[in-house]
Amino acid sequence: MKSNITLKKISKPILLILIAFTIQSCFVAKDYSRPEFEETNNLYRTDQLPEDSLSLADISWKQLFTDQYLQQYIEEGLQNNIDIRIAIQQIIAAEAYVKQGKAGFLPTITGNASATRSYLSENGQQGAILSSLGTDHIDQFELSAALSWEADIWGKIRSNKRAFQASYLQSVAAHQAVKTQLIASIASTYYQLIALDEQLKVTRETIKTREKGVETIQALKEAGQENQVAVDQNIAQYNNAKALEVDLEVAIFQAENTLSLLLGKSPQHFDRNSLDNQTIDNELKLGLPATILRNRPDVMAAEFGLIQTFELTNVAKSNFYPSLTLSATSGLQSLDIDKLFNTSSLFANLVGGIAQPILNGRQIKTQHEVAKAQQEQALLTFKQTLLNAGNEVSNALYSYQAEVKKYEFVNNEVEALRKAEANSDELLKNGFANYLDLLTARQSVLTAELSVIDNKLQQLLSVVTLYEALGGGWK
Repeated sequence: MKSNITLKKISKPILLILIAFTIQSCFVAKDYSRPEFEETNNLYRTDQLPEDSLSLADISWKQLFTDQYLQQYIEEGLQNNIDIRIAIQQIIAAEAYVKQGKAGFLPTITGNASATRSYLSENGQQGAILSSLGTDHIDQFELSAALSWEADIWGKIRSNKRAFQASYLQSVAAHQAVKTQLIASIASTYYQLIALDEQLKVTRETIKTREKGVETIQALKEAGQENQVAVDQNIAQYNNAKALEVDLEVAIFQAENTLSLLLGKSPQHFDRNSLDNQTIDNELKLGLPATILRNRPDVMAAEFGLIQTFELTNVAKSNFYPSLTLSATSGLQSLDIDKLFNTSSLFANLVGGIAQPILNGRQIKTQHEVAKAQQEQALLTFKQTLLNAGNEVSNALYSYQAEVKKYEFVNNEVEALRKAEANSDELLKNGFANYLDLLTARQSVLTAELSVIDNKLQQLLSVVTLYEALGGGWK
């Protein structure tokens, strides 16, 4: 008879455990599927529709940027940049939450060790009994462990785990986005530096030319062929070029400081090549618009943000349903510490329970509504990020094509103005031209030469922008 009672006591909690494992597969949590946007197929706004999935973003930055100095600075930036190091710490923090999410399926176990002494009233029933036994207190000693486990019937723990994983992947994508932006910033700053070097070179050559022009016009004045106004105008033009030289030196100084900051260094001078040595040998392939979903880090981060809110909506929905928990406590308990480790001191409690929320001040419904709203926000953010990416690709490609097309015209302009300057100078010396014609020609030549340099710079910057817009650099 005693064995039958013991069997019944043991079989009930075991039955609860078996039932929990059986119904674990029945959950209401949905699986995430990527939303489809009609705008994806027309992201780039170009007649040159991509024919394959190959993209400029698939090219390593070492292949795209062949300048040895630039490669060195990008490498240093990836190692030392403060934003990169901050992003890495964010990944480490997110990874810790992923480990926590994986542990959600495991039971919680706590240990307890206690010693208590209770003094009872002598006039009370129990106190009177103790007094008859010649004592006024009770001692109790306990060593125990408690286990608690919740069955993931509705997929709540699984969804929570996936939400942590999405958050982790979002932080990884954010780190990749920082890398892409950093590489683009270093390359852009470097190209601006070498363009400023070229503009400074042209300006200094112009200063020499204008200095000789002042000497020439003064000689013509002394010969009675020109007046003081012509001399003053030439001196003014010379000083205008000198002022431009100072402005360019300041811009170079500030650009070097910017590059120092990007590399995580104190302000300093940087060695560099010339603008003429810069070439982009790779074909500017866009790839299919859908490839931007796997190449561009901020788009990937936005989707992981959507996945996280999707899974948290699953969690919020599961709170409407009953939860099954199993708990067990076992250990040693004795009134006498000398008998604590005796087999007669063993005890165990097994409890299985189902909890169904009924009235809780609308908290569960509010949490679900908020989770759905946050999921919709994340969906709109994802779509907006995708559209922004397509817009940036479209603008960068069009800008590059426009600068390439414009180069021929500005180059022809420079050649024509150089001839006009030379002819005006010769005519002035022979008394067949006005000094204002020469001044105008000289100013136009300088402006056009600086414009050619700017055109070359804009071509390079457009490639950098396109590379960043497509999501290149982080792989």
